[in-house]
Amino acid sequence: MKNVLLLALILSCSSPLAAQTNCEGGDSPLTRNQPQGITTQEITQKFAAKEGVFKLARDNYTYTQDVTVQTLDGLTVDGEFRQVTDISYDEKGNRVESVTLAPPNTLTRAALNKEDFDDIRNRMPFVLTTEDLPHYDVLYAGTQHVDEIDTYVFDAAPKRLEKDKRYFQGRIWVDDHDFQIVKTCGKIVPDSRAKKGGEHLSPRFVTYREQIDGQYWFPTYARADDILHFSHGDVHIREIVKYTRYTRFGSKSKISIQGEVPPARKPK
Repeated sequence: MKNVLLLALILSCSSPLAAQTNCEGGDSPLTRNQPQGITTQEITQKFAAKEGVFKLARDNYTYTQDVTVQTLDGLTVDGEFRQVTDISYDEKGNRVESVTLAPPNTLTRAALNKEDFDDIRNRMPFVLTTEDLPHYDVLYAGTQHVDEIDTYVFDAAPKRLEKDKRYFQGRIWVDDHDFQIVKTCGKIVPDSRAKKGGEHLSPRFVTYREQIDGQYWFPTYARADDILHFSHGDVHIREIVKYTRYTRFGSKSKISIQGEVPPARKPK
């Protein structure tokens, strides 16, 4: 979001600035225990390696991305951006986006810029590969039951903030069977001033993944519901991103996940 104030960079999942985004809705309480039969470093290495496989695999799937961004005055939506896009790849592996639905944009109290679209495209479906690990402090927090899945829980934060680079900061849930990330909750840092004035402020969001084709945990639903503290005043922002109709190249079968609430995610 673009306007005029630099927010604090340090995120806490329990921060009062986090407003309404619910990281743990429906989950069991976090148990602050140590994993059995495996070290936290081994868990981190395993899920980071799986993330590399996931990243490559997702580039071999087409899917539909449905984005809704709203501003709210109390409980009333007073502005909305909506865009539905089919994502595919050309013969050279370049991403191809075909917009299939784009009603008039009625947002007036916040504006979407290139950084916002980059966040929706690349950072809300956060990926933490082996190559990414040196840039992050990843701390084990305990275990937690998420839907029907037992997970290891980690907190991740960038070791340092570098110019013109953006990072995830928040919490990660890892399936204790497949060692794949099934859920993330946090925000993109740093918030920043645009070069020609204005702000880029990011809401805290939660992203759910679901097992696709029996092996890959792909993002299917992301939601942000947050108060952004612009210099001209607070703005209540709500974002919903749905990723549906995952189809592997050359496959005739499609998996479609519909609805506002993400479906239960079951381990294989």
